[in-house]
Amino acid sequence: MEMLDLFLQTFSSVSLLGTIMILLLFYLVSTFSFTSQEDKKEPPGPRPLPLLGNLLQLDLKRPYETLLKKYGSVFTIYMGPKKVVVLAGYKTVKEALVNHAEEFGERAEMQIMKDVSQGHGVLWSNGESWKEMRRFALTNLRDYGMGKKACEDKICEESQQLTEVFKKFKGTSFDMTQPINYAVSNIICSMVYGSRFEYDDPEFTSLVDRTNKYTLLVGSPSIQVYNQFPWIGRWIANRKLFHKLYEANKKMNLELVRRLKETLNPQMCRGFVDAFLVRKQHLEKSEITNSHFHNENLLMTVIQLFGAGTETTSTTIRWGLLFMTKYPKIQDQVQEELSRVIGSRQVQVEDRKNLPFTDAVIHETQRLANISPMSLPHKTSQDVTFQGYFIKKGTTVYPLLTSVLYDESEWEKPYSFYPAHFLDKDGKFVKRDAFLPFSAATIILILMC
Repeated sequence: MEMLDLFLQTFSSVSLLGTIMILLLFYLVSTFSFTSQEDKKEPPGPRPLPLLGNLLQLDLKRPYETLLKKYGSVFTIYMGPKKVVVLAGYKTVKEALVNHAEEFGERAEMQIMKDVSQGHGVLWSNGESWKEMRRFALTNLRDYGMGKKACEDKICEESQQLTEVFKKFKGTSFDMTQPINYAVSNIICSMVYGSRFEYDDPEFTSLVDRTNKYTLLVGSPSIQVYNQFPWIGRWIANRKLFHKLYEANKKMNLELVRRLKETLNPQMCRGFVDAFLVRKQHLEKSEITNSHFHNENLLMTVIQLFGAGTETTSTTIRWGLLFMTKYPKIQDQVQEELSRVIGSRQVQVEDRKNLPFTDAVIHETQRLANISPMSLPHKTSQDVTFQGYFIKKGTTVYPLLTSVLYDESEWEKPYSFYPAHFLDKDGKFVKRDAFLPFSAATIILILMC
């Protein structure tokens, strides 16, 4: 009897080991095999490990720095078991996102964002829903101030509010993250909800603070690992915290939308939410049942506009202040130009053409700050042969914006704060094609103000 038990235990162990080996072999063949056909040559890259891929070779806090040590302008890495194609350098990124916009135009969802957005909204959606929401968002945000005098007035008002907050510290050191976040968020609120909030409004401050926290969590190493191995989610504390913060913001936005719906006047829309609700009501009366104008798209679009617009803009402003502190001579040149051209009045958008050095400093801040180093992940909408390499439909693609903004063939001093990058020999402002701080087709709409 003991011999029989020992045999069964041994057989079970061997069977289990054999099963694991077969599964591993199948995984290796299916995941890492490359076709030998010349016209199916795939982008090269570092050799991946089973299951882990190239994760151990990446700095998960700053993966873009590792990827700068590239294997050409088009190369492959494995983020865990997922195959990813990286595009590096200005010419390659432009060719893909501009000349082949349709082939590289879909959005690849990160698992953490897929959990909450479910394919709704304007940032993480594809197909007709994305086209409809993007078109509607662009049209209506312009109607409510984006790129117009109304938006300029709101920014001027908020700048005054922010200045008053800074004055309260009377020259002592303080963390400017929150007040700048509040100021930027209020610009978005005025266009999305139709009104701004006071900086001491606990409902508003909690919304902004939670947004800042979960945005930082998205870039954490543990969330990046979760994105590749969703089955370990129950053991990732940052994932649980992200969902807690996101759900709290979702609940608050539902309440804000409810209040706006109760006071809705179709003849006098106050902002983006009102316009969306009016369109939704119109389609419902027309008995159109397959409309993309539903509550989930409204909620996700609002949350995404609020989150993306706040973090990117406020971070850029803080970088600008840091550069002015680090380079006082450049700060003096900016101040001199502003004093000479503007005097004591409030600066206006139309002054921009008369402020070439200041304009150059703003552009150089966005370039060197590099706040979106890998852009948002794209996905191929179809099989495509690009620069001689075959990329299969559905492949995740990262346009490495760091390699564009720091491209040594495009910038004289790519790693230095050098406003002359945007000035000609006569000191006039010049546009640079390689200036892509938010990708060639950014949908961070608030930055168009």
